[in-house]
Amino acid sequence: MIINTFDIDGVIFQGEYDGVYPGKNDIIVTGRSHEERAETEAMLAGKGIKNRVIFNPLPFDLKSRETSGRHKGNAIKKLREEGHTVRIHFEDDEIQAREINRIVPGIRVVLLANTPVPKENVRHET
Repeated sequence: MIINTFDIDGVIFQGEYDGVYPGKNDIIVTGRSHEERAETEAMLAGKGIKNRVIFNPLPFDLKSRETSGRHKGNAIKKLREEGHTVRIHFEDDEIQAREINRIVPGIRVVLLANTPVPKENVRHET
């Protein structure tokens, strides 16, 4: 199956603005920790988004832009190994995009610029 993957912060979630939404078969690969699952799923449900989400396995306090990029790259690589044809990953962080490209050569990363959300580790409200 041909799919695209999407980051959340700075792509789907852009603060008070609507962002870029995934298609119905696309998969969300977020740098958000598995510890942030409840508030993340509530936010996505509020936007009518029901896509599969792959969370960062690291605890909140241990994740960084670099480790989030490595998580996304490894998740996309695994999706490809499972038979998905991942064409594009939508991202807003150049550090994470670099890690994704290092792990998944040939993936097209569309980098959204000037997004209104912080790139550093922040807690999200429910």
